Amino acid sequence: MNISDMRKLVYGLDYQVPLENGVKKTSVNFDNAATTPILKPVLEDVMRFLTIYASAHRGFGYKSQLSTEIYDNCREAVGNFVHSNKEKNTVIFVKNTTEAINKLSNVIYEKYKDDIILSTDMEHHSNDLPWRKFSLDYINVDFQGVLNLKDLEDKLNYYGGKVRLVTVTGVSNVTGYKNSIHKIASIAHKYNAMIMVDAAQLVPHASVNMNGYRQDDYIDFLAFSAHKMYAPLGCGVLIGPKWLFQEVDTDYPGGGNVDIVTHDYVKWNDSPLKNEPGSPNVVGAVALVSAMNTLSGMGMNNIERYERKLTEYALKRLYSLKNIKFYCGSSDIYRNVVKNSRDKKKNLLNNYDENSIQSKHLGIIPFNVENFNHEQVAEFLSNKGAISVRNGCFCAQPYVQKLLLLSEQEVAERIKYNSHEPGMVRISFGFYNTFKEIDKLIFYLGKI
Repeated sequence: MNISDMRKLVYGLDYQVPLENGVKKTSVNFDNAATTPILKPVLEDVMRFLTIYASAHRGFGYKSQLSTEIYDNCREAVGNFVHSNKEKNTVIFVKNTTEAINKLSNVIYEKYKDDIILSTDMEHHSNDLPWRKFSLDYINVDFQGVLNLKDLEDKLNYYGGKVRLVTVTGVSNVTGYKNSIHKIASIAHKYNAMIMVDAAQLVPHASVNMNGYRQDDYIDFLAFSAHKMYAPLGCGVLIGPKWLFQEVDTDYPGGGNVDIVTHDYVKWNDSPLKNEPGSPNVVGAVALVSAMNTLSGMGMNNIERYERKLTEYALKRLYSLKNIKFYCGSSDIYRNVVKNSRDKKKNLLNNYDENSIQSKHLGIIPFNVENFNHEQVAEFLSNKGAISVRNGCFCAQPYVQKLLLLSEQEVAERIKYNSHEPGMVRISFGFYNTFKEIDKLIFYLGKI
């Protein structure tokens, strides 16, 4: 499928937005790491479902029975998409990745509150703050933001078997670094620790295999959101071992997750119903699975490959501006761009290595323009070029502080005086973005 056909699958790409001078221009979205646009097949599948829309797991009415069947089939489809073992794992629908991680943190707290949780310095707040009620430590990153796996093993060894869970992002929403989650899993399992992967930035852009490739590199827990993979807001997923969710209490009691209730006794349903109180978001599940089916039809490896080409091309063009400071400088993709940019006889795209799909970098580029605040750059691009980027700290302030090399004193002063937020500009790609859109970005950055 070529890019023209791929773009036809995305809703709203021809939408025009007003510039500061009142003229309207077709918008360009380089903020896919926050929320992606919606696919046309998703809208069509949702509209079809709404004709028989009813509550799932509620009654024997025909539409309720049909909605229940569809909802349960969606659960199986989600597990299949990430190669989860359906005999071993349970798929729990939630609102988003944040709720998924909070749910896991809540339900395991009583069982494991005396154990250690290892997070990392590169996490989104959603994979940091929920774990702070535990004894929490952080795996280090180097000065360019890359995870230090030696520090992971050193800390696992130091705590002598007390680490219960290693929780790590699959892909950083700041730098685009793609962590070696299966290698991390092997290390964690060697010390009898489980692994949780925040896959919000991973699942929409690369193939995921929870089962792993060896006996010890499987993923115990996975969390991700529909709104980052071309479906609407309001649906997310938490996948994890059935045995654990059976052993622990639910964090959110109410209708739908109980079997027997008296004033003195409660018997919970089996998971996943035990962990899905209230009327299920069947529409959200239908939308998510529709998006997954569309992405599968395009091929996740093809998507990753094309988005890598976009990233290489954008880095090459940005590198030529000379007044751009990057924050992903140690990635293999960046080094390749710099090397090729010094040799004018080479064409970056023609020399693209198809085997480099195992790159440790996906389609996110953080940068700053020298002598300009990140807010100024984002506002200029929007007002002048109808280009949407993200700026700030991207809900990952500790990580951004490290990348910006802020001193403890600078951070303390910001806390004390509530001063202007430091940050950077971020562009993030989807499969529908084009090289011409990147050229447009470079044109307006050149004006700055």
